[in-house]
Amino acid sequence: MNPIIHEGYLGEIPYKVFVLSKAEIPEVLALQEIVCEALPNKEILQPLSEEEFSYIVSDNGLLIGAYVAESLIAFRAVVVPKIDEEHLGYDLGLTEEADLKRIMYQEISNVHPDYRGHGLQKTLAKVIMQQIDKDKFDYLCTTVMPYNIPSLKDKFSQGFYIIGVKYIYGGKLRYVFALNLQKKTQFEKETLEISMGDIEGQQQLLKDGFVGVLMKPKEDDWVVEYRKLIK
Repeated sequence: MNPIIHEGYLGEIPYKVFVLSKAEIPEVLALQEIVCEALPNKEILQPLSEEEFSYIVSDNGLLIGAYVAESLIAFRAVVVPKIDEEHLGYDLGLTEEADLKRIMYQEISNVHPDYRGHGLQKTLAKVIMQQIDKDKFDYLCTTVMPYNIPSLKDKFSQGFYIIGVKYIYGGKLRYVFALNLQKKTQFEKETLEISMGDIEGQQQLLKDGFVGVLMKPKEDDWVVEYRKLIK
Protein backbone atom coordinates (compact mmCIF):
# COMPACT_ATOMS: atom_id res chain seq x y z
CA MET A 1 0.00 0.00 0.00
CA ASN A 2 1.20 3.50 -0.83
CA PRO A 3 1.71 6.22 1.84
CA ILE A 4 -1.33 7.80 3.50
CA ILE A 5 -2.39 11.02 1.70
CA HIS A 6 -5.27 11.96 4.02
CA GLU A 7 -6.80 10.96 7.37
CA GLY A 8 -10.13 11.84 8.89
CA TYR A 9 -13.19 10.68 10.84
CA LEU A 10 -16.67 9.60 9.84
CA GLY A 11 -18.37 10.52 13.08
CA GLU A 12 -16.15 8.66 15.50
CA ILE A 13 -14.87 6.17 12.92
CA PRO A 14 -11.33 6.90 11.66
CA TYR A 15 -10.43 6.39 8.03
CA LYS A 16 -7.33 6.74 5.87
CA VAL A 17 -6.93 7.58 2.18
CA PHE A 18 -4.30 6.03 -0.08
CA VAL A 19 -3.34 6.16 -3.74
CA LEU A 20 -4.42 2.80 -5.14
CA SER A 21 -2.58 0.51 -7.53
CA LYS A 22 -3.36 -2.57 -9.63
CA ALA A 23 -3.22 -4.71 -6.51
CA GLU A 24 -6.33 -2.99 -5.08
CA ILE A 25 -8.46 -3.22 -8.25
CA PRO A 26 -10.32 -6.37 -7.07
CA GLU A 27 -11.43 -4.46 -3.95
CA VAL A 28 -12.49 -1.51 -6.11
CA LEU A 29 -14.56 -3.75 -8.40
CA ALA A 30 -16.21 -5.44 -5.41
CA LEU A 31 -17.19 -2.07 -3.89
CA GLN A 32 -18.42 -0.80 -7.27
CA GLU A 33 -20.74 -3.83 -7.48
CA ILE A 34 -22.15 -3.13 -4.00
CA VAL A 35 -22.81 0.50 -4.93
CA CYS A 36 -24.45 -0.45 -8.25
CA GLU A 37 -26.73 -2.99 -6.58
CA ALA A 38 -27.91 -0.35 -4.09
CA LEU A 39 -28.90 2.15 -6.79
CA PRO A 40 -32.64 2.49 -7.42
CA ASN A 41 -31.86 3.70 -10.96
CA LYS A 42 -29.01 1.76 -12.56
CA GLU A 43 -28.74 4.36 -15.37
CA ILE A 44 -27.28 6.88 -12.91
CA LEU A 45 -23.86 5.21 -12.74
CA GLN A 46 -21.56 4.30 -15.63
CA PRO A 47 -19.44 1.56 -13.98
CA LEU A 48 -15.87 0.98 -15.08
CA SER A 49 -14.39 -2.34 -16.14
CA GLU A 50 -11.26 -3.97 -14.75
CA GLU A 51 -9.45 -2.89 -17.92
CA GLU A 52 -10.51 0.74 -17.44
CA PHE A 53 -9.30 0.79 -13.84
CA SER A 54 -6.03 -0.83 -14.95
CA TYR A 55 -5.60 1.90 -17.57
CA ILE A 56 -6.04 4.60 -14.90
CA VAL A 57 -3.44 3.18 -12.52
CA SER A 58 -0.94 2.60 -15.36
CA ASP A 59 0.26 6.24 -15.35
CA ASN A 60 -2.92 7.45 -17.04
CA GLY A 61 -4.60 9.08 -14.08
CA LEU A 62 -5.08 8.58 -10.38
CA LEU A 63 -7.21 6.28 -8.26
CA ILE A 64 -7.56 6.96 -4.53
CA GLY A 65 -9.37 4.94 -1.87
CA ALA A 66 -10.62 5.46 1.67
CA TYR A 67 -10.24 2.62 4.16
CA VAL A 68 -11.85 1.92 7.52
CA ALA A 69 -9.50 -0.58 9.16
CA GLU A 70 -8.72 -2.99 6.29
CA SER A 71 -11.92 -2.40 4.31
CA LEU A 72 -12.20 -0.16 1.24
CA ILE A 73 -15.28 2.03 1.77
CA ALA A 74 -14.91 4.64 -1.00
CA PHE A 75 -12.85 5.48 -4.04
CA ARG A 76 -12.51 8.28 -6.57
CA ALA A 77 -10.65 8.51 -9.87
CA VAL A 78 -9.36 10.96 -12.47
CA VAL A 79 -8.10 9.81 -15.86
CA VAL A 80 -6.24 11.14 -18.88
CA PRO A 81 -8.68 10.05 -21.59
CA LYS A 82 -7.82 8.65 -24.97
CA ILE A 83 -8.49 11.14 -27.75
CA ASP A 84 -11.47 9.98 -29.81
CA GLU A 85 -14.56 11.50 -31.43
CA GLU A 86 -16.38 11.68 -28.07
CA HIS A 87 -13.59 13.55 -26.25
CA LEU A 88 -15.17 16.14 -23.96
CA GLY A 89 -12.55 18.72 -24.91
CA TYR A 90 -14.49 19.31 -28.11
CA ASP A 91 -17.36 20.65 -25.97
CA LEU A 92 -14.91 23.29 -24.73
CA GLY A 93 -14.19 24.29 -28.31
CA LEU A 94 -10.73 22.72 -28.32
CA THR A 95 -9.52 20.98 -31.47
CA GLU A 96 -5.72 20.76 -31.25
CA GLU A 97 -4.31 17.48 -29.95
CA ALA A 98 -1.86 19.37 -27.72
CA ASP A 99 -4.79 21.13 -26.01
CA LEU A 100 -6.88 17.95 -25.72
CA LYS A 101 -3.97 16.21 -23.99
CA ARG A 102 -4.14 18.86 -21.23
CA ILE A 103 -7.59 17.66 -20.15
CA MET A 104 -8.33 15.11 -17.43
CA TYR A 105 -11.69 13.55 -16.72
CA GLN A 106 -13.09 13.35 -13.21
CA GLU A 107 -14.13 9.74 -13.37
CA ILE A 108 -16.21 7.48 -11.19
CA SER A 109 -16.76 8.12 -7.46
CA ASN A 110 -18.25 5.46 -5.18
CA VAL A 111 -19.06 5.46 -1.45
CA HIS A 112 -20.28 2.34 0.34
CA PRO A 113 -23.98 2.77 1.30
CA ASP A 114 -23.13 2.18 4.97
CA TYR A 115 -20.79 5.20 5.05
CA ARG A 116 -22.84 7.86 3.27
CA GLY A 117 -23.95 11.08 4.92
CA HIS A 118 -20.50 12.20 6.09
CA GLY A 119 -19.44 14.23 3.04
CA LEU A 120 -16.84 11.64 2.07
CA GLN A 121 -17.41 12.13 -1.66
CA LYS A 122 -16.62 15.85 -1.33
CA THR A 123 -13.59 15.15 0.85
CA LEU A 124 -12.15 12.71 -1.69
CA ALA A 125 -12.75 15.30 -4.43
CA LYS A 126 -10.58 17.81 -2.53
CA VAL A 127 -7.92 15.20 -1.82
CA ILE A 128 -7.64 14.03 -5.43
CA MET A 129 -7.56 17.62 -6.70
CA GLN A 130 -4.48 18.23 -4.53
CA GLN A 131 -2.74 15.37 -6.35
CA ILE A 132 -3.27 16.77 -9.88
CA ASP A 133 -0.24 18.39 -11.53
CA LYS A 134 -1.67 21.70 -12.76
CA ASP A 135 1.45 22.33 -14.84
CA LYS A 136 0.32 19.47 -17.07
CA PHE A 137 -3.45 19.98 -17.16
CA ASP A 138 -5.76 22.93 -17.83
CA TYR A 139 -9.24 21.46 -17.38
CA LEU A 140 -11.13 18.71 -15.65
CA CYS A 141 -14.21 17.45 -17.51
CA THR A 142 -16.89 15.00 -16.47
CA THR A 143 -20.45 13.90 -17.23
CA VAL A 144 -23.56 13.49 -15.06
CA MET A 145 -27.07 12.31 -15.81
CA PRO A 146 -29.76 15.04 -15.46
CA TYR A 147 -31.71 14.66 -12.19
CA ASN A 148 -28.88 12.67 -10.59
CA ILE A 149 -29.13 15.24 -7.80
CA PRO A 150 -26.33 14.00 -5.47
CA SER A 151 -23.77 13.87 -8.28
CA LEU A 152 -24.89 17.21 -9.71
CA LYS A 153 -24.53 18.82 -6.28
CA ASP A 154 -21.06 17.28 -6.05
CA LYS A 155 -19.96 18.86 -9.34
CA PHE A 156 -21.40 22.33 -8.70
CA SER A 157 -19.88 22.37 -5.18
CA GLN A 158 -16.44 21.86 -6.72
CA GLY A 159 -16.86 24.75 -9.15
CA PHE A 160 -17.71 22.74 -12.27
CA TYR A 161 -20.09 24.34 -14.78
CA ILE A 162 -22.22 22.82 -17.55
CA ILE A 163 -20.84 23.21 -21.07
CA GLY A 164 -23.04 20.67 -22.86
CA VAL A 165 -26.00 18.30 -22.64
CA LYS A 166 -26.07 15.45 -25.12
CA TYR A 167 -26.44 11.74 -25.71
CA ILE A 168 -23.18 9.81 -25.29
CA TYR A 169 -22.04 6.39 -24.01
CA GLY A 170 -24.23 4.63 -26.56
CA GLY A 171 -27.25 6.91 -26.25
CA LYS A 172 -27.30 7.97 -22.58
CA LEU A 173 -28.31 11.57 -21.82
CA ARG A 174 -25.60 13.40 -19.90
CA TYR A 175 -24.58 16.88 -18.84
CA VAL A 176 -20.98 17.71 -19.77
CA PHE A 177 -19.16 19.65 -17.04
CA ALA A 178 -15.84 21.52 -17.07
CA LEU A 179 -13.59 23.00 -14.40
CA ASN A 180 -10.77 25.41 -15.23
CA LEU A 181 -7.69 24.36 -13.26
CA GLN A 182 -5.70 27.48 -14.14
CA LYS A 183 -7.98 30.28 -12.95
CA LYS A 184 -11.22 30.94 -11.07
CA THR A 185 -14.11 31.08 -13.51
CA GLN A 186 -16.25 34.23 -13.44
CA PHE A 187 -19.71 34.75 -14.89
CA GLU A 188 -21.81 37.67 -16.06
CA LYS A 189 -24.70 38.79 -13.83
CA GLU A 190 -27.53 38.07 -16.28
CA THR A 191 -29.17 34.81 -15.16
CA LEU A 192 -31.69 32.61 -16.95
CA GLU A 193 -33.50 29.81 -15.12
CA ILE A 194 -34.70 26.72 -16.95
CA SER A 195 -36.14 23.36 -15.93
CA MET A 196 -33.59 20.57 -15.78
CA GLY A 197 -36.00 18.55 -17.90
CA ASP A 198 -36.05 21.07 -20.76
CA ILE A 199 -33.18 19.56 -22.73
CA GLU A 200 -33.76 21.42 -26.00
CA GLY A 201 -34.03 24.73 -24.16
CA GLN A 202 -30.75 24.13 -22.38
CA GLN A 203 -29.04 23.07 -25.60
CA GLN A 204 -30.14 26.37 -27.16
CA LEU A 205 -28.81 28.37 -24.21
CA LEU A 206 -25.48 26.59 -24.54
CA LYS A 207 -25.37 27.41 -28.26
CA ASP A 208 -26.06 31.05 -27.32
CA GLY A 209 -22.96 31.14 -25.13
CA PHE A 210 -24.46 30.39 -21.71
CA VAL A 211 -23.18 27.77 -19.25
CA GLY A 212 -24.95 26.13 -16.30
CA VAL A 213 -23.60 27.46 -13.03
CA LEU A 214 -25.87 26.06 -10.31
CA MET A 215 -29.17 24.32 -9.65
CA LYS A 216 -31.95 24.66 -7.10
CA PRO A 217 -35.34 23.13 -6.29
CA LYS A 218 -38.36 25.05 -7.52
CA GLU A 219 -41.90 23.90 -6.80
CA ASP A 220 -41.89 20.20 -7.79
CA ASP A 221 -38.88 20.45 -10.08
CA TRP A 222 -35.19 21.36 -10.25
CA VAL A 223 -34.05 24.34 -12.28
CA VAL A 224 -30.59 25.18 -13.60
CA GLU A 225 -29.25 28.73 -13.65
CA TYR A 226 -27.41 29.70 -16.81
CA ARG A 227 -25.00 32.62 -17.21
CA LYS A 228 -22.33 33.68 -19.69
CA LEU A 229 -18.64 33.32 -18.96
CA ILE A 230 -16.54 36.42 -18.44
CA LYS A 231 -13.58 35.77 -20.72
